[in-house]
Amino acid sequence: MVMNPKQVFLSVLIFGVAGLLLFMYLQIWIEEQHTGWGSVNYLQPVPRIMTREKIQEHNTDQNPKYHIPEDPKKKKENLLFNSERSTGVLTETSHSQREGQALGKTTESPTFKLIEKHQRTKTLFKKFREMNWPLDIHPLNKSLVKDNKWRRTDETQEKRRSFLQEFCKKYGGVSHPQSQLFHMVSRIYVEDKHKILYCEVPKAGCSNWKRILMVLNGLAPSAYNISHDAVHYGKHLKKLDSFDLKGIYTRLNTYTKAVFVRDPMERLVSAFRDKFEHPNSYYHPVFGKAIIKKYRPNACEEALNNGSGVKFKEFVHYLLDSHRPVGMDIHWEKVSKLCYPCLINYDFVGKFETLEEDANYFLEMIGAPKELKFPNFKDRHSSDERTNAEVVRQYLKDLTRTERQLIYDFYYLDYLMFNYTTPFL
Repeated sequence: MVMNPKQVFLSVLIFGVAGLLLFMYLQIWIEEQHTGWGSVNYLQPVPRIMTREKIQEHNTDQNPKYHIPEDPKKKKENLLFNSERSTGVLTETSHSQREGQALGKTTESPTFKLIEKHQRTKTLFKKFREMNWPLDIHPLNKSLVKDNKWRRTDETQEKRRSFLQEFCKKYGGVSHPQSQLFHMVSRIYVEDKHKILYCEVPKAGCSNWKRILMVLNGLAPSAYNISHDAVHYGKHLKKLDSFDLKGIYTRLNTYTKAVFVRDPMERLVSAFRDKFEHPNSYYHPVFGKAIIKKYRPNACEEALNNGSGVKFKEFVHYLLDSHRPVGMDIHWEKVSKLCYPCLINYDFVGKFETLEEDANYFLEMIGAPKELKFPNFKDRHSSDERTNAEVVRQYLKDLTRTERQLIYDFYYLDYLMFNYTTPFL
């Protein structure tokens, strides 16, 4: 029997589709056998896409901080907040050594031990994936706070916690956060003696917080004689992602978790001033050169070679560019992507605007030595004026209304999560 061209085409198409499906099935099966806990999941952003109208009801009406007169223009409608997909990947093998230590040792042959380790690791991951997220919310233990002077601070703290929890309950749902666990906790520092977890937010007092953690760990007698390099490059402090799964989960559920945040615009300007307005052997050649090359027409050879002299407007163009010439940096990354506050229920939410008061209340609450107080000195460039609302206003004057609006859109979730005043743009 001779088949006509149409029949031949259909036969080839059917066999081709069947072969493709079989190949995909085998690929998934092989991946599952290799990892022991299913296919690898790429990191997902904390919130999904949200419309401004949906969330705006959660924002409070307050007086604007950054008033920049300009002719009114038609506001953009239906702006969506859509966090960029992170490029990190969590695999079982990246932490297999630590997990193996937690699972114990056997006295059998190497082959048997390898099989047993694989099976136990598989079981551990399965149990971890079944855990409920977000983690349980615990009331703060205030039994060590004896002084009445903290009453107002405590009331403010409870309002912040309640606000964040309600916001996350309403808008922050994410499925299967376990797949990104090690990335989620990579910015969290651990102090075991006082059972503290501190999530580092750069430009929100993190240098002095690390000094405090070093003192609490017994690594230094005072926070005032620890150098900047010892704080940031000494590697004296442990991070939560250095522990195995059981160690991470136990600490997340039993330790006091703290995060300190800052007004997003102030934090952004502070980061720019620190990294680009002073000599810097890393940020100028790595970020500065790439920014000048892409965003400065007719740049001179000297600027292209050393990366110095980046203007704030050029920095903003880099920040808002979906095809940045160089990646993001923790100093201007969103807090929602540094600390995952809708997945990790922080017990204490401090703010840079009330840093000393919040920090000293926290230290008393966790039973720190009475003589230990939060340092109030500026870590670097001490002669510079601190970045405040007035300083920010001067930097924003160089931007168009659209650019200022896009910065706000970029940090929109941070503004809402932590109940910061919406700037008048």
